[in-house]
Amino acid sequence: MNRRNFIKKAASAAAATVVLPYILPTGRLFAATGTRIANHVVVCMLAGGIRSLESIHKADGNLMPNLLVGSEPISNDIAGAMDALPPSPLAAPLQTQASFYKNFRYNSRIAGHFQGHAVLATGAYVNEFVNFSDYSPKPTIFEYYRKHNSPAQTALNAWWVSLYTGENEFLSHSTHPDYGVNYGANFLVPNAFLPYNYESIDLCRTFSPAQKTSVADMQQFLNQNFKQPLPTSNAVNTPAERLRLEQFYNSTINAVKSGALSNPWGAGNAMNGDMLNVMFAERIIKEFKPELLMVNMTNVDVAHDRFTASCNNLRKADFATAHLWNTIQNTPGMQNDTIMIVVPEHGRDQRENTITDQYGRHGTDHGGDAMSSEIFCMVAGPASKVYQNNVINAVQGESIDIVPTVAHILGFHNDIPAGLLQGTPLFTSFK
Repeated sequence: MNRRNFIKKAASAAAATVVLPYILPTGRLFAATGTRIANHVVVCMLAGGIRSLESIHKADGNLMPNLLVGSEPISNDIAGAMDALPPSPLAAPLQTQASFYKNFRYNSRIAGHFQGHAVLATGAYVNEFVNFSDYSPKPTIFEYYRKHNSPAQTALNAWWVSLYTGENEFLSHSTHPDYGVNYGANFLVPNAFLPYNYESIDLCRTFSPAQKTSVADMQQFLNQNFKQPLPTSNAVNTPAERLRLEQFYNSTINAVKSGALSNPWGAGNAMNGDMLNVMFAERIIKEFKPELLMVNMTNVDVAHDRFTASCNNLRKADFATAHLWNTIQNTPGMQNDTIMIVVPEHGRDQRENTITDQYGRHGTDHGGDAMSSEIFCMVAGPASKVYQNNVINAVQGESIDIVPTVAHILGFHNDIPAGLLQGTPLFTSFK
Protein backbone atom coordinates (compact mmCIF):
# COMPACT_ATOMS: atom_id res chain seq x y z
CA MET A 1 0.00 0.00 0.00
CA ASN A 2 1.48 3.37 -0.95
CA ARG A 3 1.53 6.25 1.49
CA ARG A 4 -1.33 8.13 -0.16
CA ASN A 5 -3.66 5.15 0.09
CA PHE A 6 -2.50 4.53 3.64
CA ILE A 7 -3.42 8.06 4.72
CA LYS A 8 -6.74 7.85 2.87
CA LYS A 9 -7.66 4.61 4.62
CA ALA A 10 -6.44 5.93 7.97
CA ALA A 11 -8.65 9.01 7.54
CA SER A 12 -11.65 6.75 6.98
CA ALA A 13 -10.78 4.79 10.09
CA ALA A 14 -10.78 8.00 12.14
CA ALA A 15 -14.56 8.13 11.88
CA ALA A 16 -14.86 4.80 13.65
CA THR A 17 -15.69 4.56 17.32
CA VAL A 18 -12.16 3.68 18.41
CA VAL A 19 -9.37 5.64 16.76
CA LEU A 20 -6.11 3.73 16.52
CA PRO A 21 -2.82 5.64 16.87
CA TYR A 22 -0.37 5.82 14.02
CA ILE A 23 2.76 7.71 13.02
CA LEU A 24 2.84 10.57 10.55
CA PRO A 25 5.79 10.99 8.18
CA THR A 26 6.96 13.74 10.53
CA GLY A 27 7.32 11.16 13.28
CA ARG A 28 4.65 12.73 15.49
CA LEU A 29 2.12 10.38 17.05
CA PHE A 30 -1.57 11.16 16.78
CA ALA A 31 -3.30 9.15 19.48
CA ALA A 32 -6.97 9.80 20.12
CA THR A 33 -7.16 6.74 22.32
CA GLY A 34 -10.65 7.05 23.79
CA THR A 35 -13.99 5.75 22.64
CA ARG A 36 -16.14 8.41 21.02
CA ILE A 37 -19.68 9.01 22.21
CA ALA A 38 -20.53 10.92 19.02
CA ASN A 39 -18.61 12.21 16.01
CA HIS A 40 -19.89 15.79 16.13
CA VAL A 41 -20.17 18.40 18.88
CA VAL A 42 -21.80 21.84 18.63
CA VAL A 43 -21.37 24.31 21.50
CA CYS A 44 -23.90 27.16 21.65
CA MET A 45 -22.48 29.97 23.77
CA LEU A 46 -25.49 32.00 24.92
CA ALA A 47 -23.36 35.02 25.66
CA GLY A 48 -24.09 38.56 26.75
CA GLY A 49 -24.94 37.59 30.32
CA ILE A 50 -28.18 35.67 30.96
CA ARG A 51 -29.67 36.12 34.41
CA SER A 52 -31.11 33.00 35.99
CA LEU A 53 -34.25 34.93 37.01
CA GLU A 54 -35.25 35.42 33.38
CA SER A 55 -34.11 32.00 32.17
CA ILE A 56 -34.42 28.95 34.42
CA HIS A 57 -36.56 30.65 37.11
CA LYS A 58 -38.95 32.18 34.52
CA ALA A 59 -39.63 35.28 36.62
CA ASP A 60 -41.20 36.97 33.58
CA GLY A 61 -42.67 33.82 32.07
CA ASN A 62 -41.02 31.25 29.86
CA LEU A 63 -38.88 33.38 27.57
CA MET A 64 -37.18 30.23 26.25
CA PRO A 65 -40.05 27.94 25.20
CA ASN A 66 -37.99 26.21 22.50
CA LEU A 67 -35.42 25.05 25.05
CA LEU A 68 -37.22 24.91 28.40
CA VAL A 69 -40.34 22.98 29.34
CA GLY A 70 -43.15 25.20 30.60
CA SER A 71 -45.98 27.41 29.33
CA GLU A 72 -45.69 30.25 31.85
CA PRO A 73 -47.08 33.41 30.19
CA ILE A 74 -44.81 36.40 29.60
CA SER A 75 -45.36 39.32 31.99
CA ASN A 76 -48.08 41.63 30.76
CA ASP A 77 -46.02 44.81 30.87
CA ILE A 78 -43.42 43.52 28.39
CA ALA A 79 -45.48 41.03 26.38
CA GLY A 80 -46.42 43.66 23.78
CA ALA A 81 -42.74 44.41 23.11
CA MET A 82 -41.93 40.84 22.09
CA ASP A 83 -41.48 40.37 18.33
CA ALA A 84 -43.54 37.66 16.69
CA LEU A 85 -41.45 34.60 15.85
CA PRO A 86 -42.20 31.61 13.61
CA PRO A 87 -43.57 28.42 15.19
CA SER A 88 -41.05 26.26 17.01
CA PRO A 89 -38.98 24.10 14.68
CA LEU A 90 -39.01 21.37 17.36
CA ALA A 91 -41.84 19.04 18.28
CA ALA A 92 -40.98 19.47 21.98
CA PRO A 93 -38.59 21.71 23.95
CA LEU A 94 -34.95 20.68 23.64
CA GLN A 95 -34.88 19.97 27.38
CA THR A 96 -36.79 16.75 26.66
CA GLN A 97 -33.83 15.51 24.60
CA ALA A 98 -31.17 16.59 27.05
CA SER A 99 -29.52 16.40 30.41
CA PHE A 100 -30.34 19.79 31.93
CA TYR A 101 -28.13 21.18 34.69
CA LYS A 102 -30.33 23.82 36.31
CA ASN A 103 -27.69 24.95 38.81
CA PHE A 104 -24.52 25.14 36.76
CA ARG A 105 -21.91 27.67 37.85
CA TYR A 106 -19.48 30.23 36.46
CA ASN A 107 -17.03 30.30 39.37
CA SER A 108 -14.83 33.25 38.56
CA ARG A 109 -14.64 36.55 40.38
CA ILE A 110 -14.74 38.46 37.07
CA ALA A 111 -18.03 38.19 35.18
CA GLY A 112 -16.64 39.74 32.00
CA HIS A 113 -17.70 38.73 28.52
CA PHE A 114 -14.23 37.87 27.23
CA GLN A 115 -13.40 36.07 30.44
CA GLY A 116 -16.61 34.06 30.12
CA HIS A 117 -15.93 33.31 26.47
CA ALA A 118 -12.37 32.29 27.27
CA VAL A 119 -13.29 29.71 29.90
CA LEU A 120 -15.75 28.02 27.54
CA ALA A 121 -13.11 27.91 24.81
CA THR A 122 -10.09 26.94 26.95
CA GLY A 123 -11.48 25.17 30.02
CA ALA A 124 -9.58 27.54 32.31
CA TYR A 125 -10.79 30.56 34.27
CA VAL A 126 -9.20 33.92 33.55
CA ASN A 127 -9.06 35.59 36.95
CA GLU A 128 -7.37 38.75 35.85
CA PHE A 129 -7.94 41.34 33.16
CA VAL A 130 -6.43 39.90 30.04
CA ASN A 131 -4.91 41.41 26.94
CA PHE A 132 -7.85 41.77 24.55
CA SER A 133 -5.52 42.23 21.58
CA ASP A 134 -3.65 38.94 21.68
CA TYR A 135 -4.35 35.25 21.46
CA SER A 136 -5.02 33.20 24.56
CA PRO A 137 -1.97 31.71 26.33
CA LYS A 138 -4.11 28.67 27.15
CA PRO A 139 -4.81 26.07 24.44
CA THR A 140 -8.34 26.14 23.07
CA ILE A 141 -10.67 23.21 22.57
CA PHE A 142 -10.01 23.50 18.83
CA GLU A 143 -6.28 22.88 19.35
CA TYR A 144 -6.86 19.99 21.70
CA TYR A 145 -9.21 18.44 19.18
CA ARG A 146 -6.97 18.86 16.17
CA LYS A 147 -3.73 17.82 17.86
CA HIS A 148 -5.06 14.74 19.60
CA ASN A 149 -6.93 13.31 16.61
CA SER A 150 -5.85 11.99 13.22
CA PRO A 151 -4.80 14.19 10.26
CA ALA A 152 -8.33 13.77 8.89
CA GLN A 153 -9.40 16.29 11.52
CA THR A 154 -8.41 19.34 9.51
CA ALA A 155 -9.29 22.95 10.17
CA LEU A 156 -12.38 22.44 8.00
CA ASN A 157 -13.63 20.22 10.82
CA ALA A 158 -13.18 22.91 13.50
CA TRP A 159 -15.10 26.22 13.36
CA TRP A 160 -15.57 29.22 15.64
CA VAL A 161 -18.44 31.51 14.57
CA SER A 162 -18.97 34.95 16.06
CA LEU A 163 -20.87 37.92 14.65
CA TYR A 164 -18.03 40.30 15.42
CA THR A 165 -14.26 40.16 15.46
CA GLY A 166 -12.45 42.06 18.21
CA GLU A 167 -11.31 39.89 21.08
CA ASN A 168 -13.44 36.96 19.90
CA GLU A 169 -10.96 36.34 17.10
CA PHE A 170 -8.30 35.53 19.68
CA LEU A 171 -10.06 32.37 20.83
CA SER A 172 -9.58 30.46 17.57
CA HIS A 173 -6.14 29.33 18.75
CA SER A 174 -3.59 30.09 21.46
CA THR A 175 0.06 31.03 21.78
CA HIS A 176 0.81 27.90 23.80
CA PRO A 177 4.15 26.46 22.57
CA ASP A 178 2.77 22.91 22.32
CA TYR A 179 -0.32 23.90 20.32
CA GLY A 180 -0.88 27.23 18.53
CA VAL A 181 -2.02 28.30 15.08
CA ASN A 182 -1.20 24.98 13.40
CA TYR A 183 -4.08 23.47 15.36
CA GLY A 184 -6.48 26.42 15.30
CA ALA A 185 -10.05 26.71 14.07
CA ASN A 186 -11.39 28.52 11.05
CA PHE A 187 -13.06 31.68 12.32
CA LEU A 188 -16.10 32.99 10.46
CA VAL A 189 -17.60 36.45 10.96
CA PRO A 190 -21.11 36.65 9.47
CA ASN A 191 -21.15 40.42 9.83
CA ALA A 192 -18.38 40.62 7.24
CA PHE A 193 -20.74 39.32 4.57
CA LEU A 194 -23.27 42.08 5.16
CA PRO A 195 -22.03 45.50 3.99
CA TYR A 196 -24.49 48.34 3.87
CA ASN A 197 -24.17 48.37 0.09
CA TYR A 198 -23.70 45.03 -1.62
CA GLU A 199 -23.20 46.81 -4.96
CA SER A 200 -19.75 47.87 -3.75
CA ILE A 201 -18.64 44.35 -4.63
CA ASP A 202 -19.40 44.91 -8.31
CA LEU A 203 -18.12 48.47 -8.35
CA CYS A 204 -14.71 47.49 -7.03
CA ARG A 205 -14.07 44.09 -8.47
CA THR A 206 -15.89 41.32 -10.26
CA PHE A 207 -15.65 37.73 -9.15
CA SER A 208 -16.59 35.14 -11.73
CA PRO A 209 -15.93 31.43 -12.23
CA ALA A 210 -13.40 32.31 -14.90
CA GLN A 211 -11.42 34.50 -12.53
CA LYS A 212 -9.13 32.77 -10.06
CA THR A 213 -9.24 34.56 -6.71
CA SER A 214 -7.11 33.42 -3.82
CA VAL A 215 -8.36 33.46 -0.26
CA ALA A 216 -5.71 36.04 0.59
CA ASP A 217 -6.90 38.31 -2.23
CA MET A 218 -10.48 37.92 -1.13
CA GLN A 219 -9.59 38.77 2.45
CA GLN A 220 -7.75 41.91 1.30
CA PHE A 221 -10.70 42.92 -0.85
CA LEU A 222 -13.23 42.39 1.91
CA ASN A 223 -11.09 44.21 4.46
CA GLN A 224 -11.04 47.21 2.14
CA ASN A 225 -14.72 47.28 1.28
CA PHE A 226 -16.68 45.80 4.18
CA LYS A 227 -17.16 47.41 7.56
CA GLN A 228 -15.99 44.22 9.26
CA PRO A 229 -12.98 42.16 8.14
CA LEU A 230 -13.43 38.55 7.14
CA PRO A 231 -10.71 36.39 8.68
CA THR A 232 -10.68 33.59 6.13
CA SER A 233 -8.33 31.50 8.20
CA ASN A 234 -7.20 31.62 11.78
CA ALA A 235 -5.83 28.17 11.17
CA VAL A 236 -3.36 26.55 8.84
CA ASN A 237 -5.30 25.15 5.86
CA THR A 238 -3.87 23.12 3.02
CA PRO A 239 -4.16 24.48 -0.56
CA ALA A 240 -7.11 22.14 -1.20
CA GLU A 241 -8.81 23.33 1.99
CA ARG A 242 -8.22 26.97 1.07
CA LEU A 243 -9.89 26.32 -2.27
CA ARG A 244 -12.93 24.88 -0.52
CA LEU A 245 -13.01 27.91 1.78
CA GLU A 246 -12.85 30.23 -1.21
CA GLN A 247 -15.70 28.42 -2.92
CA PHE A 248 -17.75 28.51 0.28
CA TYR A 249 -17.17 32.23 0.79
CA ASN A 250 -17.98 33.00 -2.84
CA SER A 251 -21.22 31.03 -2.71
CA THR A 252 -22.18 32.78 0.53
CA ILE A 253 -21.48 36.22 -0.93
CA ASN A 254 -23.58 35.32 -3.98
CA ALA A 255 -26.39 34.12 -1.73
CA VAL A 256 -26.30 37.42 0.16
CA LYS A 257 -26.30 39.46 -3.07
CA SER A 258 -29.18 37.48 -4.54
CA GLY A 259 -31.33 37.98 -1.44
CA ALA A 260 -31.44 34.25 -0.68
CA LEU A 261 -30.36 34.99 2.90
CA SER A 262 -32.59 37.99 3.49
CA ASN A 263 -35.35 36.06 5.29
CA PRO A 264 -34.73 32.31 5.08
CA TRP A 265 -36.39 31.54 8.41
CA GLY A 266 -39.58 33.50 7.73
CA ALA A 267 -38.84 35.73 10.71
CA GLY A 268 -39.05 39.03 8.82
CA ASN A 269 -38.02 42.07 10.83
CA ALA A 270 -37.58 39.93 13.94
CA MET A 271 -34.28 38.59 12.58
CA ASN A 272 -31.43 39.84 14.77
CA GLY A 273 -27.69 39.32 14.97
CA ASP A 274 -27.87 36.11 16.99
CA MET A 275 -30.25 34.56 14.49
CA LEU A 276 -27.99 35.71 11.67
CA ASN A 277 -24.99 34.14 13.38
CA VAL A 278 -26.76 30.80 13.68
CA MET A 279 -27.93 31.03 10.07
CA PHE A 280 -24.29 31.21 8.94
CA ALA A 281 -23.34 28.40 11.32
CA GLU A 282 -26.00 26.29 9.61
CA ARG A 283 -24.35 26.99 6.25
CA ILE A 284 -21.11 25.61 7.69
CA ILE A 285 -22.94 22.54 8.94
CA LYS A 286 -24.49 21.84 5.56
CA GLU A 287 -21.25 22.41 3.66
CA PHE A 288 -18.58 20.91 5.93
CA LYS A 289 -20.38 18.77 8.55
CA PRO A 290 -17.76 19.83 11.11
CA GLU A 291 -16.84 17.62 14.03
CA LEU A 292 -16.43 20.64 16.30
CA LEU A 293 -18.36 23.90 16.00
CA MET A 294 -18.72 26.69 18.53
CA VAL A 295 -21.23 29.46 17.82
CA ASN A 296 -21.66 32.66 19.79
CA MET A 297 -24.82 34.68 20.58
CA THR A 298 -24.48 38.02 22.36
CA ASN A 299 -27.57 40.18 21.71
CA VAL A 300 -28.99 39.82 25.24
CA ASP A 301 -26.19 42.15 26.37
CA VAL A 302 -28.49 45.18 25.96
CA ALA A 303 -29.88 44.38 29.44
CA HIS A 304 -27.65 47.09 30.94
CA ASP A 305 -30.08 49.78 29.81
CA ARG A 306 -32.85 47.98 27.83
CA PHE A 307 -34.13 45.16 29.97
CA THR A 308 -37.22 44.50 27.86
CA ALA A 309 -35.20 44.39 24.64
CA SER A 310 -32.87 41.91 26.29
CA CYS A 311 -35.84 39.66 27.09
CA ASN A 312 -36.91 39.93 23.46
CA ASN A 313 -33.43 38.93 22.33
CA LEU A 314 -33.36 36.04 24.79
CA ARG A 315 -36.45 34.66 23.04
CA LYS A 316 -34.65 35.02 19.69
CA ALA A 317 -31.53 33.25 20.96
CA ASP A 318 -33.80 30.48 22.21
CA PHE A 319 -35.48 30.19 18.79
CA ALA A 320 -32.14 30.29 16.95
CA THR A 321 -30.73 27.48 19.10
CA ALA A 322 -33.76 25.32 18.37
CA HIS A 323 -33.45 26.11 14.67
CA LEU A 324 -29.82 25.04 14.78
CA TRP A 325 -30.72 21.73 16.41
CA ASN A 326 -33.42 21.15 13.80
CA THR A 327 -30.89 21.79 11.03
CA ILE A 328 -28.47 19.32 12.61
CA GLN A 329 -31.20 16.68 12.72
CA ASN A 330 -31.93 17.24 9.04
CA THR A 331 -28.32 17.10 7.87
CA PRO A 332 -27.15 13.66 6.74
CA GLY A 333 -23.94 12.73 8.50
CA MET A 334 -24.80 14.78 11.59
CA GLN A 335 -28.28 13.53 12.31
CA ASN A 336 -28.29 11.24 15.37
CA ASP A 337 -24.51 11.61 15.63
CA THR A 338 -24.26 15.10 17.16
CA ILE A 339 -24.28 16.30 20.76
CA MET A 340 -25.11 19.96 21.32
CA ILE A 341 -24.10 21.80 24.48
CA VAL A 342 -25.99 25.00 25.32
CA VAL A 343 -24.51 27.21 28.04
CA PRO A 344 -24.35 30.94 28.92
CA GLU A 345 -20.91 32.43 29.38
CA HIS A 346 -21.97 33.90 32.75
CA GLY A 347 -25.03 35.30 34.50
CA ARG A 348 -26.11 38.78 35.61
CA ASP A 349 -26.42 40.55 38.94
CA GLN A 350 -29.56 40.04 40.98
CA ARG A 351 -29.52 43.70 41.94
CA GLU A 352 -30.84 46.13 39.37
CA ASN A 353 -29.15 49.33 38.25
CA THR A 354 -30.77 52.77 38.06
CA ILE A 355 -31.44 52.82 34.29
CA THR A 356 -35.04 52.19 33.25
CA ASP A 357 -36.40 51.40 29.81
CA GLN A 358 -39.69 52.63 28.29
CA TYR A 359 -41.58 49.87 30.13
CA GLY A 360 -40.24 50.99 33.50
CA ARG A 361 -37.93 47.99 33.84
CA HIS A 362 -34.55 48.52 35.46
CA GLY A 363 -31.41 47.31 33.74
CA THR A 364 -29.09 44.66 35.11
CA ASP A 365 -25.29 44.51 35.00
CA HIS A 366 -22.82 41.71 35.63
CA GLY A 367 -20.57 43.12 38.32
CA GLY A 368 -19.99 39.81 39.99
CA ASP A 369 -22.64 39.32 42.68
CA ALA A 370 -23.78 35.79 43.51
CA MET A 371 -26.35 35.59 40.70
CA SER A 372 -23.70 36.45 38.11
CA SER A 373 -22.28 33.00 38.76
CA GLU A 374 -25.63 31.22 38.28
CA ILE A 375 -26.01 29.71 34.82
CA PHE A 376 -27.41 26.53 33.30
CA CYS A 377 -26.11 23.89 30.93
CA MET A 378 -27.99 21.66 28.52
CA VAL A 379 -26.37 18.61 26.91
CA ALA A 380 -28.67 17.41 24.11
CA GLY A 381 -28.23 14.40 21.90
CA PRO A 382 -29.66 11.12 20.62
CA ALA A 383 -31.48 8.91 23.11
CA SER A 384 -28.91 6.20 22.51
CA LYS A 385 -26.12 8.44 23.78
CA VAL A 386 -27.57 11.09 26.15
CA TYR A 387 -29.98 10.75 29.06
CA GLN A 388 -33.23 12.36 27.93
CA ASN A 389 -35.35 14.79 29.95
CA ASN A 390 -32.78 14.40 32.71
CA VAL A 391 -33.08 17.39 35.05
CA ILE A 392 -30.23 17.83 37.54
CA ASN A 393 -31.50 20.20 40.26
CA ALA A 394 -28.45 19.97 42.53
CA VAL A 395 -25.59 22.44 42.17
CA GLN A 396 -23.45 20.45 39.77
CA GLY A 397 -20.97 21.34 37.04
CA GLU A 398 -19.30 24.59 36.05
CA SER A 399 -17.90 26.44 33.07
CA ILE A 400 -14.50 24.72 33.20
CA ASP A 401 -16.24 21.40 32.55
CA ILE A 402 -17.33 22.24 28.99
CA VAL A 403 -13.95 21.68 27.30
CA PRO A 404 -13.34 18.35 29.09
CA THR A 405 -16.87 17.29 28.15
CA VAL A 406 -16.27 18.03 24.46
CA ALA A 407 -12.97 16.12 24.66
CA HIS A 408 -14.75 13.21 26.32
CA ILE A 409 -17.44 13.10 23.62
CA LEU A 410 -14.83 13.07 20.85
CA GLY A 411 -12.63 10.52 22.58
CA PHE A 412 -9.45 12.42 23.41
CA HIS A 413 -9.90 13.67 26.97
CA ASN A 414 -7.32 11.24 28.35
CA ASP A 415 -4.77 12.37 25.74
CA ILE A 416 -4.64 15.98 26.98
CA PRO A 417 -1.52 16.48 29.15
CA ALA A 418 -2.14 16.67 32.87
CA GLY A 419 -2.40 20.14 34.36
CA LEU A 420 -3.89 21.92 31.33
CA LEU A 421 -7.58 21.43 32.18
CA GLN A 422 -9.20 22.52 35.43
CA GLY A 423 -12.53 20.74 35.08
CA THR A 424 -13.92 17.27 34.46
CA PRO A 425 -16.38 15.86 31.89
CA LEU A 426 -20.10 15.89 32.66
CA PHE A 427 -20.23 12.11 32.84
CA THR A 428 -23.77 12.09 34.23
CA SER A 429 -25.09 13.26 30.85
CA PHE A 430 -24.12 10.13 28.97
CA LYS A 431 -25.27 6.54 28.88
